[in-house]
Amino acid sequence: VQLQASGGGLVQAGGSLRLSCAASGRTFRDHVVGWFRQAPGKGREFVAAIRWNSRHTYYSDSVKGRFTTSRDNAKESVYLQMNSLKPEDTALYFCAASRTIILSAYTNEDAYAYWGQGTQVTVSS
Repeated sequence: VQLQASGGGLVQAGGSLRLSCAASGRTFRDHVVGWFRQAPGKGREFVAAIRWNSRHTYYSDSVKGRFTTSRDNAKESVYLQMNSLKPEDTALYFCAASRTIILSAYTNEDAYAYWGQGTQVTVSS
């Protein structure tokens, strides 16, 4: 599975962005898809995850209530809607996927087999 993340950009604090993650190579309709981010000088941080059937989504405490992840399996795409953005949300955002991840591992980057190249989100104050 090849993943392509897009939609990043520069936005003012309080603004919104919508990231997309498109899959190619093979279907990822049955995969868990996670979003991670990495700020300069910091490690990769879990942001959100969505199971294959869209019924279950998970968020880090830092984005809960502001970010929403969704997917359109017919389009082989997953989205991350980011609202009320803060300067501390500035980071390189990645999407990742894996077919089998136990619930307790959703936040663990090592549990994901496939990664996109990242898209930069910059939030100005």
